[in-house]
Amino acid sequence: MELAIILTLFLSFFIMLAIGIPISLSVALASFFSLLHLFPASSAALITAQKMLNALDNFGLLAIPFFILAGNIMNTGGIAIRLINLSRLFTGKLPGGLSHTNILANTLFGAISGSAASSAAAIGSIMSPIQRKENYDMNLAAAVNITSCTAGLLIPPSNVLILYSLVSGGTSIAALFVAGYLPGFLLCFSLMLITAYMSRKNKVVSSQKIEKLKVIWEALPSLFLIILVIGGIIAGVFTATEASGIAVLYSLILSFCYKMMDREKLFHVLIQSAKASSIVLFLVSSSSVMSWVMAMANVPQFISEFLLSFSDSPWVVLISINIILLVVGTFLDFTPAVLIFTPIFLPVTESLGIDPVHFGIIMIFNLSIGICTPPVGNALFIGCSVANVKIHHVVSKLLPLYAILILDLLIVVLWPNLSLWLPKVFGLL
Repeated sequence: MELAIILTLFLSFFIMLAIGIPISLSVALASFFSLLHLFPASSAALITAQKMLNALDNFGLLAIPFFILAGNIMNTGGIAIRLINLSRLFTGKLPGGLSHTNILANTLFGAISGSAASSAAAIGSIMSPIQRKENYDMNLAAAVNITSCTAGLLIPPSNVLILYSLVSGGTSIAALFVAGYLPGFLLCFSLMLITAYMSRKNKVVSSQKIEKLKVIWEALPSLFLIILVIGGIIAGVFTATEASGIAVLYSLILSFCYKMMDREKLFHVLIQSAKASSIVLFLVSSSSVMSWVMAMANVPQFISEFLLSFSDSPWVVLISINIILLVVGTFLDFTPAVLIFTPIFLPVTESLGIDPVHFGIIMIFNLSIGICTPPVGNALFIGCSVANVKIHHVVSKLLPLYAILILDLLIVVLWPNLSLWLPKVFGLL
């Protein structure tokens, strides 16, 4: 019976994906079909609906729509351009400096918005015309923007880290947020190194003059949001959910102060955020049913026994899990991947003594590579769209950057203290 449930679950899921049914519906329907082995159709439908509704009855999930809204407000409200100007102050005069500016700006914007897609769209749409004007290789420029936007998934506030915390059974959000900083900075620094190497023949230097004091003064209020949100969470002044509401209020006030927001733009931002939030929350609810079905069919135990029979070395098992996740990330978006695979792999890693915070950072870092790869990488499509370049032209420029991202992932896997040192310093572990 368990084998029949497992086969029905995964075969129906992948068949529906192959014929173009949206992921959220594929997950829910595959779970429903699997339950038909145990219950009549009416009961299976009722159980599916109940599990989906119960999954949304979680106060912590409120942080997701609020952070999505905050990111969209920042995208529209003039915060991105101020962060770009600040980044350009430090990197703009270097050979290939605008590419370094893109990386640094994506890192800063990701640290405020928590969204890779928002970073790729906001930073890329501003940087691309400037880079085109100064004769940059636009395929390389797009590749840099695509890969560097992933810093927003690691550096808090990150929606996907919140999801991992909820799915993993309550791993500390504060610990996860702090743990993402050093891996995120590693990603940023390593991309700047490889970009400098790839741009060594490009001697174009920006001729635009920047008023240093004005740029710093205008960017400080935006940077203060990082201190306000993350500092408040670490100090225990408010929860991540409350911090998301504060981020919305602060970014909205800041956008009106910058005179980049009005009622019409705000209405558009609210509609856009509601649509994005509904997609994520529907994925959460449908994935909860699949997780319940997999638990009932003993899928986590089966995977655990298989991996542990292969090797009892934590590092070998972790490398095996990462290979699976790298493959999964090429065709599955990171949100459903986290929701589906966390309940499968987390018990395995915990049985080997691997900290759930460390594994969470590994998983998010791994899946962030997937959003840069075809055939379903959101960052890949957004980055090529805003740069107005063809995907097949960009892929060749992406290959060295992929190699660097995988090398960074290997460092994060094999060096746990890179993720765990800061949470320990702040007494979160």
